[in-house]
This record gives sequence, C-alpha cells and structure tokens, in this order.
Amino acid sequence: MKNYLIVGGSSGIGAATVKILAENGNQVFATYFNSQKTDAESINYHHLDVTAESLDLSFLPETLDGVVYAPGRINLKPFTRFKSADFIEDYEVQVLGAVKIIQAVLPKLKKSGAASIVLFSTVAVQSGFNFHSLVAASKGALEGLTKALAAEFAPSIRVNAIAPSITQTPLAGTLLNSPEKIEANAQRHPLKKIGSPEDIAEMVAFLLSDKSSWITGQILHVDGGMSSIKM
Repeated sequence: MKNYLIVGGSSGIGAATVKILAENGNQVFATYFNSQKTDAESINYHHLDVTAESLDLSFLPETLDGVVYAPGRINLKPFTRFKSADFIEDYEVQVLGAVKIIQAVLPKLKKSGAASIVLFSTVAVQSGFNFHSLVAASKGALEGLTKALAAEFAPSIRVNAIAPSITQTPLAGTLLNSPEKIEANAQRHPLKKIGSPEDIAEMVAFLLSDKSSWITGQILHVDGGMSSIKM
C-alpha cells in the first residue's frame, strides 16, 4: 500500500484518480475547496485553500509516494478583455499553488525513495487556440516547472505532466452544456469523442505507479489526438 496526496480530489479528474487509487488498495489523502467530501474507506478528505498564505498539511503521513496537483481554471475570452490581475490570479492557483504544495511535502516524498509528482497542463499550450491566452500562459509555466523539477529531483522523485484536451468535467461544464456543444467538440478530435475523467485518471495512476519508473520530465498528451493529428 502506498500513500498518495491528491490536491483537488473532490471532482472531475481528481475524483476519478482518487477512486482508482483507492480501489487499488492505496491510502489516499484528498483535498477539496468548494465540493465538500467526507471520509470514506482508504480516503481521507480535507479542506484546503491553495492560495492561503500557509497550508495546513498536518493530516499527511510521514512518507508520501506521490502527489497529484489537480486544481484548474478555464477562463476563455479575447486577450484584450483580460486584465493583469486575471493573469496573476490564474498563476496563483495553477502554478504557485503547485509550488507551495510540492515545497511543503518534499521531505515526505524524499522519504519514499521512489516518489512521483503529476501536474496538469493543457493541449492549448502546444497547439494554440483562440481565447486561451490566460490558461495557456499559466499551464505553459507548469510545463517548464515540470521539466525543471524533474531534473532537480532525479533520481529519487519523478515529475511529469499530463496535457489533456477538453474533458467531461465540471470545470468544462459551460463548454459542454448541450448535446450540440458536446458533438461539435467531439468532432474536432481525431478520435471523435470527448475525453472522460477516467481516461485521464488512468494515465495519472500509471505515472504514479512503479510501471512508469523510467519516465520523468515528460508532458504526456492525452487528448484524443488533438495535438498531433490533423484531419
């Protein structure tokens, strides 16, 4: 049994990851911000605000085998309508939150001897889409952080990021709130469907496991072929 921390584990991809890890017999510590959860077998839920000046992680064990940072934001509109404060706020949640979590739990990860960190980017960083300047800027920073930390933490801690395309989660709710929107977005992908939280969570579980022990510093595109196939 391994110990995992899933930040943002109450909904979407984070919740799907928690479920898979718990079903595989691991001890899972999951945090929530708005979507309150209660303790369940093998899962310990705790409220956490990643933008707070100090983080209370006293509920964690002495050793952690993996950390997943899943909080995300999708704010799409023309670049000229964003204010500087929007970029700062987005960066605080998407990047600085991850930095604070990793710094806080690094001693616990080092005790594992073979720990794994999984972060999240987006297909929009490498592909470039209209109205995605805000999210692409912060997630692009996370891709750089992923590679820098992978180099710095090797060989005892692996660091990778997943870059999904649009996925059927509450975060993408306004973009997929009708059958017509779902179908239109599905048709943009070579595989002609929208990704599910489980599609991404299975990759997360793989990157946390010993099965991926020779993978670090990678940005893995789980995106229905969006980033590499043109049809």
